[in-house]
Amino acid sequence: MTARRTWWKTALGVLFAAIMLFPVYWMINVSLTQRGDLRSNPPHLFPVNPTLEGYSAMLDGQLPSLGVSLLVGLGCVVLTLAIAAPAGYAMSLLRLPGGRTLNFILLVAQMIPAVVMAMGFYAIYVRLGLLNSLWGLILADSTIAVPFGVLLFTAFMSGIPRELIQAAKIDGAGAWRTFVSIVMPISRNSALTVSLFAFLWAWSDFVFASTLNRNGSMVPVTLSIYAFIGNNTTQWNAIMATAVVASVPAAVLLVFAQRYVAAGVTAGAVKD
Repeated sequence: MTARRTWWKTALGVLFAAIMLFPVYWMINVSLTQRGDLRSNPPHLFPVNPTLEGYSAMLDGQLPSLGVSLLVGLGCVVLTLAIAAPAGYAMSLLRLPGGRTLNFILLVAQMIPAVVMAMGFYAIYVRLGLLNSLWGLILADSTIAVPFGVLLFTAFMSGIPRELIQAAKIDGAGAWRTFVSIVMPISRNSALTVSLFAFLWAWSDFVFASTLNRNGSMVPVTLSIYAFIGNNTTQWNAIMATAVVASVPAAVLLVFAQRYVAAGVTAGAVKD
């Protein structure tokens, strides 16, 4: 009886999953379609004459940009962890004055639209000479990830038993040694969660890239994909092939890190 009562829930879940995943399928379908078949009416649900010309065009022109996106993503991860982890430790365990006010400021910072921040960064970068630079893009992307990272680290580290911190002090460990040797190993899930979101935000960024690095020699893939868009013709199969390849790292990371992400996001939500 239970199976009969819940079959419709399973069918509904499959239907919703199919609707949400259809854009992914269509992206793959178009990436394998010949340019001459892209204008067929009605469009083909399956590639009639599959081709890899889109992927060939992508490999010819987009590999350097994929490398730039990878560098920006990894740089954003390193910078975010270097700032967010010590900040979360200080706010949760060192009881710094003004912690609640800073938490509120971080929440407000996450509500500011990226396009508004991009305009502010542009005015600052013009004066500092950071326009069209890799480091400038890493710094800008990190401003999205750092507030989230600080809040997540603070929530998790607040649940670390105070006995561990006191034992470290009794053994002669200072604040920094306690942070490196005790707090960070315990906070592995939170660190992986922050790293994943920081990488994905930097990997998929378009607003900062188009505003701060449009004329640079090293542009990320989200910006270089416009090379396939011309005034008269658009290489949709190459665009979709680039999108498919660019989606692979994000999909792989989410699959392998999902259990760490679930543990990291819920950490600190329930305390004994």
